[in-house]
Amino acid sequence: MEPGQAIATGRRLVEIQALDLLQQYRLGQAHSRRQLSGKNQLRVGNEGARSHAHFCLKIAAAQHTQLASLVVASRLSFHREMLMAKAKTAFVCSDCGSDYHKWQGQCSDCGAWNTLSEIRLGSAKSTSRAPAGRSGFAGELAPARVLSEIDVSEVRRIPTGMAEFDRVLGGGLVPGSAILLGGNPGAGKSTLLLQACCGLASRMPALYVTGEESPQQIAMRAQRLSLPLDELKLMAETNVEAILAALDKHQPRLLVVDSIQVVYSEELSSAPGSVSQVRECAATLTRAAKQRGIVLLLVGHVTKDGSLAGPKVLEHMIDCSVLLESSDDQRFRTLRGQKNRFGAVNELGIFAMTEQGLREVRNPSAIFLERGEKQSSGSVVMVVWEGTRPLLVEIQALVDDSPLGNPRRLAVGLEQNRLAMLLAILHRHGGLQVGDQDVFANVVGGVRVLETSVDLALLLAIVSSFRDRPLPRDLVVFGEVGLAGEIRPVPSGQERLSEAAKHGFARAIVPRGNAPKTAPRGMEVHAVATLGEALALDF
Repeated sequence: MEPGQAIATGRRLVEIQALDLLQQYRLGQAHSRRQLSGKNQLRVGNEGARSHAHFCLKIAAAQHTQLASLVVASRLSFHREMLMAKAKTAFVCSDCGSDYHKWQGQCSDCGAWNTLSEIRLGSAKSTSRAPAGRSGFAGELAPARVLSEIDVSEVRRIPTGMAEFDRVLGGGLVPGSAILLGGNPGAGKSTLLLQACCGLASRMPALYVTGEESPQQIAMRAQRLSLPLDELKLMAETNVEAILAALDKHQPRLLVVDSIQVVYSEELSSAPGSVSQVRECAATLTRAAKQRGIVLLLVGHVTKDGSLAGPKVLEHMIDCSVLLESSDDQRFRTLRGQKNRFGAVNELGIFAMTEQGLREVRNPSAIFLERGEKQSSGSVVMVVWEGTRPLLVEIQALVDDSPLGNPRRLAVGLEQNRLAMLLAILHRHGGLQVGDQDVFANVVGGVRVLETSVDLALLLAIVSSFRDRPLPRDLVVFGEVGLAGEIRPVPSGQERLSEAAKHGFARAIVPRGNAPKTAPRGMEVHAVATLGEALALDF
């Protein structure tokens, strides 16, 4: 029986008992009054009748006391049951997953502001699981075994047919893995997965579950992109129990869920997209994928700052997390790996958005080196390392007189705090004062550079703009700058130089620790140890 039905039944029983006692009390009072008002029973000699009447009044008073006690007890029991039956709530941080009893502006664990959202907690009976269901994110639980007894044969990867996608995934899809694809609205997440699924459906059974778009919209996109339509199975569903039933019916080897934020479970009372729903639905699908040995591709939303939406535990339970980003000109898309248990992290894939969908860019350095014919100051090419390959990008800087009392410092594609630190190093160890100048830095092509090899190239671009002296077009620069003005080596220096030589660069400024024993053919390498040595080079 539900808690609400039990409370209603208890209240009716208490009301029936109270009415019965009240009727008995009124009858006892009327009988006693009749006895006391009778002429024969009010005589002085008739003490027995008077005693009997007083005894009836006492009985009625006792019944009234019993009635009052029963009513008070029933009220206390009713309020207690109402409090117990009332749904409990908690406030959970959407960034780190910490929970609190009441709302507060800032999460005490991660320090994020305005990330606490209220969720409704189910009762212990409704949220309980069978012991067999608690098999963890890794599939079925297994007894302890010696490490040497475990089969470590290499799992054969499944190529998607898109080389850039396979590069980010570490070589292809791994059976039994859970992959989360995030990105801004309109970045092309559904288009990328639809292209990959239509290509894979001819080689393996695949199921595409859509919860945000109608099947007609998916079919229209597939026809517009000229994709094969005969093999891929499509289903519109948001209930996780129905998705599991479809897995048992169709037995696919590839499952795509678009998106995890709209999937819900009937066992939870919270709304779809809440922290508890996203966590439990993702755990259920991941567990089912690992038990069946299928590839699970989840589409996830992102927050305003670009991070994946939902609880932080979502990123822990999956095997691979990739983020699809779009540039400002909407021509290119960058697919960056943030977590990968089967390959390199921070691997980068470049796609171009065309009328035929996403097309992979085989030589990404070429698209980022589309420089103008006129040679201008404040521009230099650097070599960054993205995942397992070098990438040549152009960095630009602009230094101008500031009309403000507090000059501006703006960095696009770079870390803002690192720009301020490099300007201080330039003043202390380079002898160049730009404290009264506005400084703007930009990485061409919308690429975001996170590694420190950009330091030396950024400082040379700033000096070039400040002095209005263009740097040579065939010059490439990389190196980390320390607080003492020293130039520190960076990983994979030889591979960076080889990539620059392939694109026709004839001169390079590198850290002394990255000086090659044999320079690439046709390239002049200048190895420097301090910032002063780099600024003293005359080109």
